[in-house]
Amino acid sequence: MTKTLRKVAILGGTRTPFTKSFGAYKDVSNQELLTATLSALVKKFQLQGHLLGDVTCGSVVLHSKDFNLTRECVLGTELDPRTPANNLQRACGTGLDAANTVGLKIASGQIEVGIAGGSDTNSDTPINGSRELVQFLLSLRDARSIPERLKALASFRPSILMPKFPTVSEPRTGLSMGDHCELMVKEWKISRDDQDQLAFESHQKAAKAYGEGFYNDNIFSFKGLDKDSITRADTTVEKLAKLKPAFDKSEAGTLTAGNSTPLTDGASAVLLSSEEWAANNKMEPLAYLVDTEVAALDFVHGEGLLMAPTLAVARLLKRNNLTLQDFDLYEIHEAFAGQVLCTLKAWEDEKYCQTKLGMPSALGKIDRAKMNQKGSSLATGHPFAATGGRILASMAKQLHQKGKGRGLISICTAGGMGIASIVERL
Repeated sequence: MTKTLRKVAILGGTRTPFTKSFGAYKDVSNQELLTATLSALVKKFQLQGHLLGDVTCGSVVLHSKDFNLTRECVLGTELDPRTPANNLQRACGTGLDAANTVGLKIASGQIEVGIAGGSDTNSDTPINGSRELVQFLLSLRDARSIPERLKALASFRPSILMPKFPTVSEPRTGLSMGDHCELMVKEWKISRDDQDQLAFESHQKAAKAYGEGFYNDNIFSFKGLDKDSITRADTTVEKLAKLKPAFDKSEAGTLTAGNSTPLTDGASAVLLSSEEWAANNKMEPLAYLVDTEVAALDFVHGEGLLMAPTLAVARLLKRNNLTLQDFDLYEIHEAFAGQVLCTLKAWEDEKYCQTKLGMPSALGKIDRAKMNQKGSSLATGHPFAATGGRILASMAKQLHQKGKGRGLISICTAGGMGIASIVERL
């Protein structure tokens, strides 16, 4: 039996203010962040007591105790407790992939309404003991006699008490994301000046959006914050130029704390539904989630770690018979200013598009005036799993304000992956 896919309406979103890790949210857990965000979404759309089809959220830095994180968070809201929930993780693309998962269920008719979201905090980091400590404690627990206990105790060494802190690095290479991006900007010959200029523009756009009240209904007050604490309206290109390289600390290094996203805490959530559910509940869709594509590259053997969005976008365009210029808005996640600039340059490169993307010719330039008009991750911050929800809600609201249009979302992720989506209000 063949089903006709239904349109997936984006009704709106909400999120915490984003803030640098180990600051305002230093005592807040992932579960608290996500529960507060889901509760704010429930209040915003008056969903108290509603039984939803599904809630899909995720987190990258996850405690073992949070194995059922999303379901526990749902139980902490005023949703009908029979609302099911599940966890999803695709590194920095988690929030957008969660929306794709919920959207596919709506499109196929499995459910009528659902929530997608994500939460991350580096402040509530899961610090683990060493493998040797675990083995020591297990042998001590399993000892049944005094000689066995003495033997177990004799194996103790103070060094096994050293905790294991999680790192934002690639297990296959041992390099951080910033280290990999340094390799990319050198390959693509992206200048420090261009990176600082993009970072400056992101802060200026975000500050302007705040001044216009764009974020007033998207961000709720949490733990004394009413807005992202990372946005700097007073930053200048001159100030950014004074910062020292953060990864390659030689004179050749160009990535700094100013043109890279800081470690960030925060959460976001988006409400999605069928058109019928929206109409029955007297809610106007802001826009529609049309299609999503994920891709991966072989970064271990030389392909750029954060270049997979170029491939995801190429496949998405081909499947939907669109060109890169057929969009009114572009939301390109700013993990690093250099990553964005590498992506834009790659789309203009004939050889790259033919050999790496399988396209007949270069995808071409985009109108930079249409990109990240409300600022992006360099100015707002980047709680890994929450970025997708932030971008999707922002894109939908911008299209609603325009009255019509088509938007392209592109997000790079750890592990050499990328995810891209098309959002429309036509």
